[in-house]
Amino acid sequence: MVLSEDLSLSVLIPARNEMFLSHTVQDVLGHIKGNTNIIVVLDGAPADPPLPDDPRVQVLELPNSIGQRAAVNEAARHSQAKYVMKLDAHCSVSMGFDVKMMADMQPLWTMTPLMRNLHAFDWVCPDGHRRYQGKSGPCEVCGKETTMDILWIPKTSPKTTSMRFDNNLKFQYWTEYKKRQKGDLVDTMSLVGACWLLERERFWDLEICDEKHGSWGQMGTEVACKTWLSGGRLVCNKKAWFAHLFRTAGGDFGFPYPLSGGDVERARQYSKELWLKDTWPKAIHPLSWLIEKFAPVPDWDIKKRTKGILYYTCNTHDKRIELAIREQLYKVKGDCELGCVSLQPTEFGDWNITLLLQRSPLSMHKQILAGLEKMNADVVFLVESDVLYHPSHFEFTPPRDDIFYFNTNVWKARFSDGHAVWTDDLQQVSGMCASRELLLAFYRRRVAEIERDGFNRHYEPSLRTGISETQNWQSEYPNVDIRHDRTLSVSKWAPSEFRSQQYARGWKETDGDLPGWGNVVELVKAIRRENQDG
Repeated sequence: MVLSEDLSLSVLIPARNEMFLSHTVQDVLGHIKGNTNIIVVLDGAPADPPLPDDPRVQVLELPNSIGQRAAVNEAARHSQAKYVMKLDAHCSVSMGFDVKMMADMQPLWTMTPLMRNLHAFDWVCPDGHRRYQGKSGPCEVCGKETTMDILWIPKTSPKTTSMRFDNNLKFQYWTEYKKRQKGDLVDTMSLVGACWLLERERFWDLEICDEKHGSWGQMGTEVACKTWLSGGRLVCNKKAWFAHLFRTAGGDFGFPYPLSGGDVERARQYSKELWLKDTWPKAIHPLSWLIEKFAPVPDWDIKKRTKGILYYTCNTHDKRIELAIREQLYKVKGDCELGCVSLQPTEFGDWNITLLLQRSPLSMHKQILAGLEKMNADVVFLVESDVLYHPSHFEFTPPRDDIFYFNTNVWKARFSDGHAVWTDDLQQVSGMCASRELLLAFYRRRVAEIERDGFNRHYEPSLRTGISETQNWQSEYPNVDIRHDRTLSVSKWAPSEFRSQQYARGWKETDGDLPGWGNVVELVKAIRRENQDG
């Protein structure tokens, strides 16, 4: 039995009266390429036929059945691997499925391979007439008795990569969405419960197999919702596949657990309580966020919110910086509405407004307000003329309309030499995103208050002030805030420069590579070289 400390993957197979269990285990053993073991839970019934005798196979025999979800949990408790993969007891897998999937895995991901159908057997009579897998019985041609001929052939079609659930939380295939999937690693809204892989620690953290559902039912919806709504990503990996034998009518290959319609409905009602009512305590997104992410979704009448980018500039920064930021915004805007509010005529964006004002904090707030009043989008990102925004910044969608969201994944890079620094939880207006209506209400009030009382630098939507509810988030790759001699706020290049050390938490600095950007010194140097005559 493989129990080394560097064990990479445990394949968890819950089984009760599964006639193809031995074939499944033998198939997995024949296609393992990494440091992978198999943990089989015989849930109240022995294996018939017996399982292969192999050191990579660990068998847990339970005298009494505890149910499929509980059996998966029992297998996971005996794993020492970094990853666990739940697999039904009637499946085939592709060669090297384990190393291919783990090579592409990222933190917070759950992964399923491409799904095929498994042609496991035919019924064959003495005269050679064949009948595709299904209920046993005499030959439909000659009437003679038939015997099962094991074939174990993964069918080449269909190749399922896209699944969803409907507004009753029932699993559905989603062929239409495949047209939106590009590449080998593709998002899927949901999955079947037959095969999925994630980090073992995350399996327990998310309580993936919540036994309050009961033994069976809603597993695909549970895995999908817990992955997406916790801030993770559910990915189908086309580089690997599994083939699943779908159960047919009759007693030859029926469901091995006693199961009634009431059991299925109880699982669905518990699932509805979690997801339709948004009561799962570990969610950072509501279910509406997931539906909106994949919109339009059949059966779900949720409109996908439009996004806008509001660029505002005082037109006093180094022109090389401003032109680089605008060029980057054009590259990453996608379907976002892009508006520009400036203090000098500026031909930029889908539309632009010029306010004939002098540079000041009040002017900046008036610019933002004017842009919000012009903007048509439902959700607005506030962007400044000296911050390089990564495309992943604009992939975020605010889960709620009553909260200000700050992207705190930002490095500050010195324009003179490219040296970059980082601190934790840095909230900046240049990283803010929220509902347009929420922003409008705030900036109307804010402009009036500045006009009446003067500018207070710390009076912004912020965790520090408690004025409005806020949440932090981090894009997959950082933004780069170019710090120069015309920035309104003071740049700090060492922890000792902070009056309060809480704002220097997590301090990092580099002259090397930033994820998604390459070498930061070269990045800034390229901006300094460009447009020197402009």
